[in-house]
Amino acid sequence: MAWYVCLAYIVAGAFLANGVPHFVMGISGSKFQSPFAKPPGVGESSPLVNVLWGMTNFVIGYILIYWVGGIVCGFSLSVLLIFIGALAVAIGLALHFGKVRGS
Repeated sequence: MAWYVCLAYIVAGAFLANGVPHFVMGISGSKFQSPFAKPPGVGESSPLVNVLWGMTNFVIGYILIYWVGGIVCGFSLSVLLIFIGALAVAIGLALHFGKVRGS
């Protein structure tokens, strides 16, 4: 597998993981940190902004996976790379927002 395919899968996983908290908080009607708040990543944005930002992340992740193509369901290097990207961003977001929210 070419290096750029591996990178695309890792970045796709990162976008998919980043979309989850924004989308979930948005559809729950809660404010949540976003890059569009002041200060970015610390201030809170409206639920609508978070739904749109979460969906944008999902679309970018999907496009990266679709663009690279050839993903196989089940355990494969492609799925592992997407998982690694998602886990890396999930851990980073948990640490960041844990500090911001005082958890």
